[in-house]
Amino acid sequence: MNAGVVLRRAGGPDAAGVADVYLRSYSTALPTVVRPRSDDEVRAYIRDVVVPARETWLAEAGGRVVGMMVIAGDLLSQLYLAPEWRGRGIGDRFVALAKERSPQGLTLWTFQVNKPAHRFYERHGFVAVEYTDGSGNEEREPDVRYVWTP
Repeated sequence: MNAGVVLRRAGGPDAAGVADVYLRSYSTALPTVVRPRSDDEVRAYIRDVVVPARETWLAEAGGRVVGMMVIAGDLLSQLYLAPEWRGRGIGDRFVALAKERSPQGLTLWTFQVNKPAHRFYERHGFVAVEYTDGSGNEEREPDVRYVWTP
């Protein structure tokens, strides 16, 4: 289903493609969640901080970025797919890679309104352990913390 899709570490030249996937995915999957940053601010943050300073992975097909994932130790901090690439097994591959990179366990946060993400992570063995009112995130959106323990 995802033949020809390569997962690899992102480098500086990939930042624009990574930002594009993030922005398009976020807008499609979370239309009711207000982003606290403009598109230009997001692009700059991904270019200047995320790609160079974080363990950023991308999925590439035909020379185009179609997915992105960021791992920070045991935190799976971001996983976004281009909307037209959802449901093709790329997210499954990203989660398998995250588990390989952090075999002692993983944690992640997702918004409570993102029910497809809940089903996805639960299918991969993550368990919801904490629900919040959103006061701890910059979107001020209720969220849920998931944990995977091997």
